Amino acid sequence: MCRVVDLQQAVLAKNDQCAHDLRAALAARGTIVVNLLSSPGSGKTALLEQELLLARERGIPVAALTADLATENDALRLARSGVPVKQVLTDGLCHLEAGMLGGHLDGWLPQDTRLLFVENVGNLVCPASYDLGETLRVALASVTEGEDKPLKYPTAFGLANLVVVTKTDIAAAVGFDEAAFRRNVQQVNPGVGVLLTSARDGAGAGALLEAALDAANGAPLHAPVMARPQPHTHPEAGHDGGHHHSQDHSHSPSHSHASAVPQHLA
Repeated sequence: MCRVVDLQQAVLAKNDQCAHDLRAALAARGTIVVNLLSSPGSGKTALLEQELLLARERGIPVAALTADLATENDALRLARSGVPVKQVLTDGLCHLEAGMLGGHLDGWLPQDTRLLFVENVGNLVCPASYDLGETLRVALASVTEGEDKPLKYPTAFGLANLVVVTKTDIAAAVGFDEAAFRRNVQQVNPGVGVLLTSARDGAGAGALLEAALDAANGAPLHAPVMARPQPHTHPEAGHDGGHHHSQDHSHSPSHSHASAVPQHLA
């Protein structure tokens, strides 16, 4: 069992170093990553399509990379916005890793990109443990998923710099208790902001884009309590099987690994 724990720690340590290097390389060229995490069917593709369209209309250079186990359906939808889009097929892997992301940016990401939105694999467990070199991490939940979602997946919501609620146009129909949801979010991530959105009726349109632009312009981000530096733990120690790793972007890991940052980004 100790060897399993050691392997998990080594994998996460290597990912953290890759994420640190990728974040620095992208920042040097004026690009930040926005990492979007949610369950399947949360509506994040519809929301992202809306935000990309708004960005294009405003002349903001953005791009999107979307990850799935199979099909290019989401990339085809996002490409309708007219911005650069890339599909990553993980071939069964339930999450993206920083090295994978860096490799897929090589030769593809336009030099002037200000915001890179990454639509992570639909899963609130595995992706929550992996820093992708993002500046802004966003956890999304639809009104149909239940007010206790943050309590069931404390790592995903506890490490978020921002929480977004989707499909608010049907909140009344499904009996969504906004106050209860907000209380549960604050329980796992005190002080984090919550945005209410609906891709169908346009509620909250542009709010995610504005949050990303603020982050790109150096505005202070919400710092989750759970993101304070601490040792990696055994997978079973977390509430939802995740590792509570540091999201402190000013912290330089002490691990020495070969960088997975593409040469044109370094």
